[in-house]
Amino acid sequence: MSEQYGILLDVEAGMSHLDQLIADAKAVPLSSSVMVNRGDIEALLQNLRAALPDELTQARWVVRERDEILLRAREDAERLLTDAQQTQAELVAQEAVVAAAGDEAHRIITDARDHARRIRLEAEDYVDAKLANFEVVLSKTLSTVERGRAKLRGALETDELDPVQLGVVADDEDDL
Repeated sequence: MSEQYGILLDVEAGMSHLDQLIADAKAVPLSSSVMVNRGDIEALLQNLRAALPDELTQARWVVRERDEILLRAREDAERLLTDAQQTQAELVAQEAVVAAAGDEAHRIITDARDHARRIRLEAEDYVDAKLANFEVVLSKTLSTVERGRAKLRGALETDELDPVQLGVVADDEDDL
């Protein structure tokens, strides 16, 4: 819990620092734009990226893995279809088994399509399960951030920054 809370504090602090950089930036004459130091912004963004949870990287990996699985499934299906078509052509070439060749080729193609469909559905189910798990983690993280920000707003309005009230000292580990 404390590690996740620390990540949230790092991200929140980084966002506050970004707000401050923009607020302190010099205005561009005759424009609503401001000038900010590129180095400051790049360093801040790098720190924010470092503070993001590993689940984001895992989600990218899951999507990449899904794409690879789907690509392999398509390649397998194409290879199976090509093999089936070659088998069909060879069987048709034999005069005695022309009728049997058509039936066998049709069965092979149907099996290949069914196999490719099963592989695709399994890959989609796997990715869906991973993304659902990731969604739960992000939902909990977002809820914690919202509660922390609400507590912070309440403390700032009353001009009291009590660590217990802000949730810095928390006994309830189920919040995260």
